Amino acid sequence: MKKKKVLVVDDELDMRIFISTVFETSGYEAVAARDGREGLRRAREMAPDLIVLDIMMPGEGGVLMYRHLRTDEQLREIPVIMLSGVGKKTFYHYLSMMNIKPEDAIPEPEAYLEKPPNPEELLEIADIVIRKTTA
Repeated sequence: MKKKKVLVVDDELDMRIFISTVFETSGYEAVAARDGREGLRRAREMAPDLIVLDIMMPGEGGVLMYRHLRTDEQLREIPVIMLSGVGKKTFYHYLSMMNIKPEDAIPEPEAYLEKPPNPEELLEIADIVIRKTTA
């Protein structure tokens, strides 16, 4: 059976290693990127089954990468788990502020987890999200 591919985008090296290790030791193929720009490039190259995306990163950050993902014909169907130290309520408020113009609105991510993630919870949510999109 072909391994599911997960792209982990996070500016913190220890978090990239941690999350990649969680997926690799559970049978996934994990690839890491350190910012949104590299994450978009990797997403186009590898067509992952799932993206785990940090919100707070230098440069464009995860929210703008998420907007690029959802507006790109090639990448828009890839499920995303947002992962951040920012509280879930704060993130969804920010997302609603970005969606003030209905013509530019972007959908909510498939899931949201606060850092540090519980490995079992992360894997369970990843499995559910991937199954929903491949069903």
